[in-house]
Amino acid sequence: MTSTSALAAGTVAGTDIINVAQATYDGPPGDPPVTIDSNTVTIKVDELLDVTVVSSDPGDVATSPGAAAQVTTYQVTNTGNGSEAFTLSADTTKPGDEFDTTFEQIILDTNGNGIYDPGVDTIYTPGTNDPVLAPDESVTVFILSTIPAAASDGDRAEIELSAVANTGSGTPGDIFAGQGDGGGDAVVGSTGASDEDSGFFVIQSAEVTLVKSATILDPFGGTTAVPGSVISYQLVTTVAGSGSMTNLAISDDIPDDTTYIAESITLEGAAQTDNAGDADAGSFDGSAIAVALGTVPGGQTRTITFQVIID
Repeated sequence: MTSTSALAAGTVAGTDIINVAQATYDGPPGDPPVTIDSNTVTIKVDELLDVTVVSSDPGDVATSPGAAAQVTTYQVTNTGNGSEAFTLSADTTKPGDEFDTTFEQIILDTNGNGIYDPGVDTIYTPGTNDPVLAPDESVTVFILSTIPAAASDGDRAEIELSAVANTGSGTPGDIFAGQGDGGGDAVVGSTGASDEDSGFFVIQSAEVTLVKSATILDPFGGTTAVPGSVISYQLVTTVAGSGSMTNLAISDDIPDDTTYIAESITLEGAAQTDNAGDADAGSFDGSAIAVALGTVPGGQTRTITFQVIID
């Protein structure tokens, strides 16, 4: 008798299920019972052709108009019981979404870390390096796309990956005689030996506007621009859209014929020092003020003020 460990798809294709019956009867008086064996019946387990495709992205993948080499990620699993090769294909023009991406490449995760590594992971070519998966084995697959420049903030695009068993696909129960792994037949499983799933891009674009204004306080309590008057500048930065601006920084040259008033920078009303090496966002280098805003999400504003005195 032989036995195999049970997998998700059951006994491994090509396994021989061997069975022998026995008959026992009494022998002549004084002799032990007699046992005889039946003929051996051997049944070879056929290959069940099954596959699942599942998007690995935790949600919509944020992207921006015109971006290239944008990645959606999938896991392809051989849920059959034999070693099988699978043909992969991508559909980036699914109906019902807001925009279509331009397909670039399908990539196989060579190092198995689940992250697209350019120059390390393998470009997939149908019929040349179709992934061969053992029962229950999975491979991570990436689809690379280019985002159209005309895509608008909040628009979504559907990207579908399909996998089909190379031995054959069709209606569950269809048989490919003698083509199974291990020498038996190949039988189409419940997935039809093909499956697909979709990932989604969402446009998260952001735009920045910067509005500058000034107020004047002269030495007499008025608003005339005379030597000795203090000019208070206000810079209002607004980020619009559903995306974020990263490493956003604001700078402003000190105007000619004025002198910067030390330690006059504020951010959202909080005083900033002039030293570029400390923990706050503001600095003054002798000719310009600068404020590092970092990442600013869409829909938010940041207000900066500083002062100069007219020479």
